[in-house]
Amino acid sequence: MRSLQRRLALGYAAGIYGAGVLVVVFVDVPLASIDAAVPKGSPGAVAEAGPGIGLPQLLMGSAVALLVLLPVALALGWYVAGRFLRPLRAITATANVISAGDLHRRLDLGEPTDELTELGHTLDGLFARLEAAFDAQRHFVANASHELRTPLAGHRTLLEVALADPDADADTLRAACEEALALGEHQERLVQALLTLATSERGVTRWDPVDLADIVKRTLAARPASGVDVVAHLAPAATTGDPRLVESLVANLVDNAVRHNHAGGTVEVTTRASSMTVANSGPVIPDDQVQRLFQPFQKLAPDRHGYGLGLAIVDAVAKAHHATLTAVAREEGGLSITVRFPD
Repeated sequence: MRSLQRRLALGYAAGIYGAGVLVVVFVDVPLASIDAAVPKGSPGAVAEAGPGIGLPQLLMGSAVALLVLLPVALALGWYVAGRFLRPLRAITATANVISAGDLHRRLDLGEPTDELTELGHTLDGLFARLEAAFDAQRHFVANASHELRTPLAGHRTLLEVALADPDADADTLRAACEEALALGEHQERLVQALLTLATSERGVTRWDPVDLADIVKRTLAARPASGVDVVAHLAPAATTGDPRLVESLVANLVDNAVRHNHAGGTVEVTTRASSMTVANSGPVIPDDQVQRLFQPFQKLAPDRHGYGLGLAIVDAVAKAHHATLTAVAREEGGLSITVRFPD
């Protein structure tokens, strides 16, 4: 910072000093050729023309003036540079405090509005987003730890009970092993969902042409019967993106619509012009709860099926592809979710 102020001060001083030299050149040189009127005799006598200020005297006076101007120019340059760099010092000091862990601090440079204060406002926005990201990360880690700890604890309890029973026969141990395998599969699905979410949030690394209609067809063909009537209205919907992530988005939208439905319910999937809409029947969802469902591990009720990660994965994939995600609670129950990819 001091080095920058020194360079700016020298630049300002050079400008001031150069202006002084130009004044000397354009003012003193013409004056040197002008004859001065020198009075002679009594006050009423006629003045005679005589030689003006000599060129040596002018040059000597100008040299002295320029010599005096040098420290003045340096002092003014240092002062002006310090004034201009004051907001930058405030930015640096506050950024050091924030980097030490105080993410709640902000620069708040205020007025006047100039390039440096605009930089401060931009950094304030960046700090706010970083704080939100770190808070979301801590919240996600805490929820993931809780979700993983529950099946692990159940796994341990199941095995301890089976081993503590002295009268356990082969059928009892077989049943305990089957339950342990089921818990293991639950953990595998949860870990896979977490990996998918992390991959989605990392961003898109490849952009290939994809057709949403084709992906929906494959997704529906691979789903077993679920007691829910699935209706598809599929028109070509070409877009670009990571095929694996787009398939994950479609699969989670369809699974969410089927899972959070009721027996004999309906799911309607529509594709058109680089967008898709999935509408399902189901329980009535309050409007103020819709956006919460797109956060990790969020459910309408603790006893609802799933891990609370499906719509979070959909949201992450949509953001990675710069797609627009719109969710509306239906009056008769269920959700209508539309994902529109950039054209």
